[in-house]
Amino acid sequence: MFHLHQKILILATSVIGSCFTQTCFSQTSDYPNKSIKLVIGFTPGGSTDTVGRQLANSFTKILGQSVIVENKPGANGNLATDYVRRSAPDGYTIFYTSIGHVTNPLIYKDAKYNPVKDFTPIGQVLAGPNVLVVPANSRFKTVKDIIDYGRANPGKINFASSGIGSSVHLSGELFKQLSGVDMVHIPYKGSGSLLPQLMAGEVDLAFPFLPSGITLSEQGLLRTLGVTTKERSAAAPNIPAIAEAGLPDYDMSTWYGIVGPANMPEDVQKKLSDALLQTVNEPEFKNRLISLGVEPKPTTPKEFGQFIQDEAIKWAGILKGLDYKEN
Repeated sequence: MFHLHQKILILATSVIGSCFTQTCFSQTSDYPNKSIKLVIGFTPGGSTDTVGRQLANSFTKILGQSVIVENKPGANGNLATDYVRRSAPDGYTIFYTSIGHVTNPLIYKDAKYNPVKDFTPIGQVLAGPNVLVVPANSRFKTVKDIIDYGRANPGKINFASSGIGSSVHLSGELFKQLSGVDMVHIPYKGSGSLLPQLMAGEVDLAFPFLPSGITLSEQGLLRTLGVTTKERSAAAPNIPAIAEAGLPDYDMSTWYGIVGPANMPEDVQKKLSDALLQTVNEPEFKNRLISLGVEPKPTTPKEFGQFIQDEAIKWAGILKGLDYKEN
């Protein structure tokens, strides 16, 4: 009788273990079975939010579940990043993030996360240049003018940014490092604050996102001197790349992509990646991005993970030694 009970116990344990295994599998294999949150670290209405909502609408159609945008602005995206980092890695909280994902931990003392180890890469969405602009009546007519004057007059040129850690700021820091020009950084609270000051000639130059810089230049309010990407932009083919003007290693892109918390199941990661690739390769979506002056960048999770790692290494070298930790 004892042996019979023992066999029943072993069999029951085996069945229970099997059920747990099947349950865990079904929890991922039938993903998604409820709504998904797409977190955005900036306020509604901006270009980041606009593209993020287009992604959410496309994901909703592809995955068959509502994808709801949740804006969590603050600290250059750090609040949203930490929120996603601490979320369950079940695929129901994902993050539309940007270059700040890799640079914020190098700048902000409260950004205590690892951009590679603490997140699951899903895929890149887009990349686009910023543009070097000066006031319409500036003495600087070319990028070379800035470099020549700046090297001869250290500290006499200033550049404005939309805030410490923004792509506008990072573009200026990279320019300083590669050109050897000692420029003074003047941070503003957003592009809406810096651009009027630039147009008025209160600051010497800035590196805003291409669409806003081009628009103001076409209106005669600014002068564009170069795009920040290695090659010219298809959205503005007549503007030379800064790399053409004596800084061959200059290459700065504002990029965006989607990540989730670390340790996301592979099948969930793949479903999200497949949905993202389908979205970014969809002709209407691609044309919308191109109309904004950015380039669609469909990538696999592996490619995006390697890209994030490369970006983290690149910017660690550029920002090393800069005293921004207390900001």
